Amino acid sequence: MAVLSERDYVANGHATRLENLCLSVGQRVGLSLTQLSDLSLLARVHDIGKVGVPDSILFKKGPLTEDEWIIMKMHPIKGYHIAKRFPTLSRIAELILKHHERWDGHGYPAGLKGEEVPIECRILAIVDAFDAITNDRPYRAARIRDEAISELACCTGTQFDPCLVNDFFEVLLLSETKSAE
Repeated sequence: MAVLSERDYVANGHATRLENLCLSVGQRVGLSLTQLSDLSLLARVHDIGKVGVPDSILFKKGPLTEDEWIIMKMHPIKGYHIAKRFPTLSRIAELILKHHERWDGHGYPAGLKGEEVPIECRILAIVDAFDAITNDRPYRAARIRDEAISELACCTGTQFDPCLVNDFFEVLLLSETKSAE
């Protein structure tokens, strides 16, 4: 985990933010304790395959070239193989493999569609995108929460499961309400 944190350019609280939001959404939709446990672990290690991606790609300030994008898209497969070697991670190896699949079937590596994509991966996709938008990245500054919500709404039904996006918005609304109290 330490190696992943050191190489992940968004390690500064990223895993904790993902885990907390993923679990809130998972609880809202009624995932089992096993699914919640898997989702928690997935939120923390889904990008473990990035240990095989060169820093020149991970930390690049501009858009990736086609060749760099091909290398980046290999990280779920690399992550799957890494996870299979560790008893504590092997149970979520398939989830690591599928964490970049999309609702509309245009994800990678297998092009899974709709409910073929495990619910844990569909939840993670929404939460990870929200966190990516609202925090600095090497190639752009963080954007405000409302812009992130608008972008998620625009990608509902294509990149993201529409029902889960609504559940995520409800979780955000509840967290705002609690913060205001």
